[in-house]
Amino acid sequence: MDIEQIRTYCLNKAQVTETFPFDQDTLVFKVAGKMFLLAPLEKWERGLASVNLKCDPDYALELREEYESIDAGWHMSKKHWNSVYIHKGELQPQFIIQLIDHSYDMVVKGLPKKVRDTLKSS
Repeated sequence: MDIEQIRTYCLNKAQVTETFPFDQDTLVFKVAGKMFLLAPLEKWERGLASVNLKCDPDYALELREEYESIDAGWHMSKKHWNSVYIHKGELQPQFIIQLIDHSYDMVVKGLPKKVRDTLKSS
């Protein structure tokens, strides 16, 4: 999976925006203003593709135990975020998509009901 595939996939989700809130290197995707995916573009350019994704705390621990390519979120809350190292080649693209969907759904679940309802009608 390359960064353009991830970008296209994320932008096709309801109310998703892409921003660079921290610096010109860290691409961030948000749903209704809340982050669900971060990608360090400079690392992608060096062949070290990775993303940070929000995750249910129990599931995050399971994933870290099962996959060498998934670790506690770099520069993020270790409880709620995972770093997914795509460049290692261990994870299939469809599984990465599932992890992106899980992250998006976790953020949506935490939004106020009124905001969640607007996502359903999008």
